Amino acid sequence: MADAASQLKKASIFEVDASRRKPAGGAEVACMFNPFEYTVSKSNTFSEPHAANTTNAPAAEFSKAGAQTLKLNLLFDTYGANKDVRDETNKLWDFMSVKTQPGKKKKSPPAVAFCWGSFYFVSYITQMSQKFTLFDKGGVPVRALVDVTFTQYVDEKDYPPTNPTSGSGAINRAWQVSGADRLDNIAAEVYGDANKWRLIARYNNIVDPLEIQPGQYLVIPAE
Repeated sequence: MADAASQLKKASIFEVDASRRKPAGGAEVACMFNPFEYTVSKSNTFSEPHAANTTNAPAAEFSKAGAQTLKLNLLFDTYGANKDVRDETNKLWDFMSVKTQPGKKKKSPPAVAFCWGSFYFVSYITQMSQKFTLFDKGGVPVRALVDVTFTQYVDEKDYPPTNPTSGSGAINRAWQVSGADRLDNIAAEVYGDANKWRLIARYNNIVDPLEIQPGQYLVIPAE
């Protein structure tokens, strides 16, 4: 029997294009270990007008909406593999490197998506730190704890409520294509109607439904 842990859906972080999908040949980092938890937060800014008021609380005037942020703690471990753990974590640092992006005049880091099951968070990595906690006999780091902050500047409304059985509006989800997948059987599983494969195809700009490849990520739109 296969080890149960090996059957768990692996979280990953990958570069996305303007359509919020992974481009052909786009960089991807598979998380060695799924996060134990993650935190999504958002804040709004209000100001207090100078005009006097007669209530016990100051008047509030909305100033601006803040971006959503996602914070993760990831573990990378290459102990026993005769490999520097930085070979893995440097791939994450590359997502913070400034470079020319397709269709843009100014250089910037790439947009990325954190994908784990139905959670699909499109953002930029705005802060990252790593702490090395284990070294081999030669002093080469083989274990690292990485703290990553993702900031989302487009309101995607693309993550589910805490209780997946209680809803709060339409939710998009992500689907990683396996070798046996077709658009019609994906539609049958997520919508209960195989004829809705065209909805998935249109949302992902798929002209030929036979062109989907194993490992490819699809965004499954809410009905």
